Amino acid sequence: MNRRVVVTGMGALTPIGNNVSDFWNNAKAGKLGIDYVTLVDKDEVSVKIAGEVKEFDPTEYLDRKESKRLDRFCQFALVSAKEAIESANLDLDNMDKERIGVIVGSGIGGFQTIETEISKMASGSSRRVSPFFIPMAIINMAAGNISIKYGLKGPSTSVVTACATGTNSIGEAFRQIKHGYADVMLAGGVEAPITKIGIEGFASLKALNSSNDPKRASIPFDKERSGFVMGEGAGILVLESLESAKKRGAKILAEVVGYGSTCDAYHITSPDPDGEGAARAMLEAINEANIEKEEVSYINAHGTSTPLNDKFETAAIKKAFGEYAYKIPVSSTKSMTGHLLGAAGAIEAIICVESLLENFVPPTIGLEEKDEDCDLDYVITGGRDEEVNYALTNSLGFGGHNATLLFKKWSEN
Repeated sequence: MNRRVVVTGMGALTPIGNNVSDFWNNAKAGKLGIDYVTLVDKDEVSVKIAGEVKEFDPTEYLDRKESKRLDRFCQFALVSAKEAIESANLDLDNMDKERIGVIVGSGIGGFQTIETEISKMASGSSRRVSPFFIPMAIINMAAGNISIKYGLKGPSTSVVTACATGTNSIGEAFRQIKHGYADVMLAGGVEAPITKIGIEGFASLKALNSSNDPKRASIPFDKERSGFVMGEGAGILVLESLESAKKRGAKILAEVVGYGSTCDAYHITSPDPDGEGAARAMLEAINEANIEKEEVSYINAHGTSTPLNDKFETAAIKKAFGEYAYKIPVSSTKSMTGHLLGAAGAIEAIICVESLLENFVPPTIGLEEKDEDCDLDYVITGGRDEEVNYALTNSLGFGGHNATLLFKKWSEN
């Protein structure tokens, strides 16, 4: 069984907007969402900037008692799922919930809870460890809590592939529907890593930008880039079989037509220098869509602003597309949001859907001096009006995980 799969709803919490509309409008405008950290005492961490979700009060969306029993990453998941369900106009009480599933992952899970509870142990107060420590911390509870809240009894699982998590989650949900195991799936990624141990862990790995200048920190493809900026948030998409969407008269936003998932099998943190694995993931998505490479009209790059990622991803795009690589508009919206780790691919999938709807490619802000090794058509400040019929998004994760999604502008054909 091969069924067409469409996007009918989306939800987002990001450093540049707490819903899809604000997120997209601020991305179009090139708004910078990176600033000095407030979630931890910046004097206690070496890297003092991050892409935080602003003015987030979980009790505006969730019951106060419920929110206290959830780590921040699960709060994000439930809030974004609510927006996605409402935007898709899903009447869940009159749908077969055994045919509706959830695949939502996180790269790390309840980092805030883990840090808090281990600190209690370290201080000698082990009896004070919360009985909710485990269910608040484990990664699968993002998907589990969404399923429980809405009574969704279809496939419910969590993908964990570091920074490729959100993209892999959407891709695996796409396959669940395409091959007939579900009719509707909520899919995406969430992350809330802005804690002392989260910041210092990545800083000690030399992965973070340490300039502490918000305007010159997340600068993908720039010659002066030196590391990524940590971000937080969530992105959830409602994927649905075309038959289901048509039956209930849903507004179709875009179609998912291709998914690629590969591994470099090279190094725990560095991508393969020749980009072979990432290139193969792109080609897998294109081949599944049964289109020519020259039909891809926009690439939302992983574009983390680390020296190795941007260089090797550029090489991968050229390996996959050949000379046509120089004709495809490319942007990295991490220049505005920072790197949301397990949620990155999910919010970037939303960017792709919106770019198809509005024929607009958002900018890579902060790109002032292009690296000689990064020589593609990177869209810069101001964005670009562009006919977008197929939008491709890449995610590359520690461990060598590569994931690509290909979205098509909606049409009956």
